Amino acid sequence: QVQLVESGGGLVQPGGSLKLSCKASGRTFETNAMGWFREVAGKEREFVGVVSWNNHFYVSDSVKDRFTISQDNDKNTLFLQMNNVKAEDTAVYYCVAGRPMTEFQNPSAYNYWGQGTQVTVSS
Repeated sequence: QVQLVESGGGLVQPGGSLKLSCKASGRTFETNAMGWFREVAGKEREFVGVVSWNNHFYVSDSVKDRFTISQDNDKNTLFLQMNNVKAEDTAVYYCVAGRPMTEFQNPSAYNYWGQGTQVTVSS
C-alpha cells in the first residue's frame, strides 16, 4: 500500500497563491507517477498535472500558465504551486500515485488517492 497525505489547502483570495504538498509513504516503489486531480461536487474529476513514469512534468492546458508541479529530491513529496488563482480553481485537490503510463490524465489509472484538501478561492 501507498499512503498519500496532502496539505496546504485553504482559503485564498482571487489573484493570490497557494502551495499544496503531498507526502508519499509505504510501498512507493509500486508506483512510477505522482500527480494531482481536482474535483468539484457534481462534476467529473479533472486532471491537473503529473510527474510521469519518464520523469516528465505535464500540466493541464487549463492551468499551465498559473500552476507548477515539482518534486522533492527524494521524489516522495509532490508539490502544486498555484498562482493567480481564480474562483474556478475552487475544488477538492487530490494527490494520486500509480502506474498510469500513457493514461496519466485518466483518474481510473491511479491506484492510490490521498484524502483530498479543499481549496477555496474567494474574496
